[in-house]
Amino acid sequence: MEYSVESLQRQLQNLRLAETSKELPSFLRKAESHSWTYQEFLREMLTYEEKRREEKMIEKHLKWAAFPYQKSLAEFNIEELPSLSARQLKQLQELNWLDESFNLIFLGPPGVGKTHIAIGLGLEAINKGQRVSFVSMGELVPLLKSEEYLRKSQLKMKRIRDADLIIIDDLMYMAMDQNEANLFFHLINHLYERSSIILTSNKGPEEWGELLGDQGITTAILDRLLHRSEVIHFDGASHRIKYRESLF
Repeated sequence: MEYSVESLQRQLQNLRLAETSKELPSFLRKAESHSWTYQEFLREMLTYEEKRREEKMIEKHLKWAAFPYQKSLAEFNIEELPSLSARQLKQLQELNWLDESFNLIFLGPPGVGKTHIAIGLGLEAINKGQRVSFVSMGELVPLLKSEEYLRKSQLKMKRIRDADLIIIDDLMYMAMDQNEANLFFHLINHLYERSSIILTSNKGPEEWGELLGDQGITTAILDRLLHRSEVIHFDGASHRIKYRESLF
């Protein structure tokens, strides 16, 4: 029984080889011009399907991550950060801490690269098949407060809770009231030992109690965040100021 190209495409789609079905005419031309055996033809198709599925998964995870920008670790000049060595950065890049649900807390003044390193690690995690979610503290608090009645907030919070790595940027940048602090505690409690968290902050944990407004909640949050964590202090001058662009 002979099959047309169109019927073979339908068969591949039925087998959930959707990406390969689109390229079938191209594969047939290559097979003919290179005199592929049946095994070579099948291997090429399956390899292509697997590669395209991985690429589409990465594209989807990048969209879900909602990074404000994408900068890799290779784009970061480690020589400008004396508090973090190239060996330590490489160790973080290996992501073993992610497998063990470790948290990373990046502390330091604005502009020293905390967010860049956090996003770079997030990109590494996505390329290794992990789900990542990025959210600033200024965005997270309204999401938590509106989750009960806004569908958009519910979807965003579900992605945060389902992620393998959650990056919370500019933690404790603003003071919280009692309700906001309580909602934040429940999120941290839910993520505890389920996911890894990267926090960036320009204030040390000893100052968080003042901003959270409740020492009991602060202690409970710190207890969960610091149980399995690495605190890294980012020193140095602001890169934004150092490499600022001038109109004239």
